[in-house]
Amino acid sequence: MELEKLLNSEQYEAATTIEGPLLILAGAGSGKTRVLTYRIAHMIEEKGISPYDLLAITFTNKAANEMKERIVSLVGNVAHSMWISTFHSSCARILRMDIDKLGYKSDFTIYDTYDQKSLMKQVMEQSNLDPKSFSEKEIRGVISNAKNSLITPFEYKKEHEHDYRKNRIADAYILYQKKLKENNALDFDDIIMKTVELFEKHKDVLEKYREKFKYVMVDEYQDTNHAQYKLVRLLTIEHKNICVVGDDDQSIYKFRGADITNILDFEKDFPDARVIKLEKNYRSVGSILNAANSIIRMNDNRSDKNLITTRDVGEKLKVYKAPTDVAEAMFVVSEIEKIYRDGRKYGEFAILYRTNAQSRRFEERLMKEGIPYRLIGGVKFYERKEIKDIVAYLRIISNPLEEVSLRRIINVPKRSIGEATLGKLSDRAIEAEENMLDIIYDVEKHDILTNRGINAVNGFADLIKDFTKKKEELSVSELVEYILVETGYLKELEESKSPEDLSRVENLGEFVNLAIEYEKSAEEPNLFEFLENIALVSDIDSYDEDEDAVTLMTIHSAKGLEFPAVFIVGMENGLFPSAGDLDSKSDLEEARRLAYVGITRAEDLLYMTYAESRMVYGRTVNYRPSDFLMDIPNNLKVFLRGSKTKSRRKVNPHTLKYGERQQGVKDFNLDEILERAGQIIDSKPKNLENMEIELGSKVKHSAFGEGTIVSKEDITNDVKVTVAFDSKGLKTLMLSLA
Repeated sequence: MELEKLLNSEQYEAATTIEGPLLILAGAGSGKTRVLTYRIAHMIEEKGISPYDLLAITFTNKAANEMKERIVSLVGNVAHSMWISTFHSSCARILRMDIDKLGYKSDFTIYDTYDQKSLMKQVMEQSNLDPKSFSEKEIRGVISNAKNSLITPFEYKKEHEHDYRKNRIADAYILYQKKLKENNALDFDDIIMKTVELFEKHKDVLEKYREKFKYVMVDEYQDTNHAQYKLVRLLTIEHKNICVVGDDDQSIYKFRGADITNILDFEKDFPDARVIKLEKNYRSVGSILNAANSIIRMNDNRSDKNLITTRDVGEKLKVYKAPTDVAEAMFVVSEIEKIYRDGRKYGEFAILYRTNAQSRRFEERLMKEGIPYRLIGGVKFYERKEIKDIVAYLRIISNPLEEVSLRRIINVPKRSIGEATLGKLSDRAIEAEENMLDIIYDVEKHDILTNRGINAVNGFADLIKDFTKKKEELSVSELVEYILVETGYLKELEESKSPEDLSRVENLGEFVNLAIEYEKSAEEPNLFEFLENIALVSDIDSYDEDEDAVTLMTIHSAKGLEFPAVFIVGMENGLFPSAGDLDSKSDLEEARRLAYVGITRAEDLLYMTYAESRMVYGRTVNYRPSDFLMDIPNNLKVFLRGSKTKSRRKVNPHTLKYGERQQGVKDFNLDEILERAGQIIDSKPKNLENMEIELGSKVKHSAFGEGTIVSKEDITNDVKVTVAFDSKGLKTLMLSLA
């Protein structure tokens, strides 16, 4: 390989720097995947490094598979002995070998979000946690954050022993982990946390993998959380042959625990690290890239770099103001139709938004116009009921301790095993300190059911025993078909006249096809690996860039993708940036990074739209145009159909350095209003003049300080305003209409 001819000078330097710590700061569209691929090929072909000694970690299965295919095309099948996978896949593979040292069996089940919800509901019930006071989602979120920070249940409890609410959540965390272990199951966060625990408690295992992985590469390093950071550090702290690739300007997963300081502090962790910047962008035209740069340079907490296009200037980005969100969707779809008639394919368009709730208007309009589209982030294939049901059967066969799946399908299809029977089986399992499936297998000796109940449970037990036996005789796809027939599940759907059930039959057929495809690609096909692949798949892994359909997705989901024509919609204060983005400097900077990611998805054409009014939670709200639009210089954008926005203020507080914002908030003085009429909602309102209040406006109050109007509601003789104050949080105030 003549890398000098294949790569630019910075890419070449990155691909040929092999020994020691290396940080590759790769801007959007700078060819980082190409660099990583050639770097690995160079290590194998030119440096004689065994693929067995290499570990490459990506963040999606799609990225891992694409990288593996490229490397195989360069160096041949020898690359198959190399580990190229996601954090979770790599850790699951390690745990399959050695998790017995932590008291688990190697055939553990990986719980997805649905399974975690089901288990948490059991935990809350047993812990007497009132769902009105403690939501299942809140508790799972707290536990996930704790695990991503490597905080154990008992550490969390000790840390919050004087906080009643958090102490109750700590008890739920303790019981949740206990039940996971009883079910021989791990949730997503456990996969990495338990691998770190394994390495820290069993140095022999750590040394085995340190010796194996002499060279480690991590893609998208800016998205790593503390647990992932610790894992990488444990593996590489001795040999220091660590290459991380990332872009701090694209760190947008703080809500998942991602810590931008991991990449910003890499040189502190490895003082002798070499830093190479890839700043040549091969994706976007100059106007788009300059617009992205104008927004991101407002951030303080970033490394110094500036993307430069290798293409021409291109068309200016187009800004459109719609009167309503309905009109916004009509405009976007009409523009797509117009550009499509000029020769673009539907697959070249993407509509990007901040929240999934924004997709409906665009879906409706696309359907009305007969334009094909695909929605990323909707109801996922693996979350459909029929798929969850068949997977639950497979899980019980592979892991008899797994109770969540057992509860799901013990009466699916219906076999006269109701909640009362299930409750008796569960209670007896707890009393006897046995697994529920063992109670089911010997239900007669426990004398807890009527003869009718015993017969129903025995029928289910016979099915599971038969399926477990067939697991050793049939392939995965054959086993799936066998279960569908023997349970009567398929027959029940086929005999139904409901169109929804016919669709479910088609989905199950697709699931069988998926199992067949797995068998063709796997080295040694087996049920454990098949279930693991299903558990670790992400929505974006199924994205097919060749499908000729308009893509609808959140900006978070679009990261890593590119489209010739992009529409970023809902560019309004209160939506993008959201009210929550204004809570702190770090949140606002992350919102800017999200805008930067959205803009840099576009290759040739970029539209940014906003609506003067839109429906939010059943109410009509009036947001202001996004400050991010104002950050983009006028010479880079064109306002369509007279939609140019007037300057809203002398100073734009969101574009100031955070500490300077105090002088910049002068839309109008809310003090004058609130001093006379700003009573807390329970107080009797006073009469005052009618004032024009706009959502997204920055206001100042003598008692509460600075804030942003996030909601406004007209009620009888009054206006109710909610303001997110920087230091006092949300305050609801009444303005009386004179």
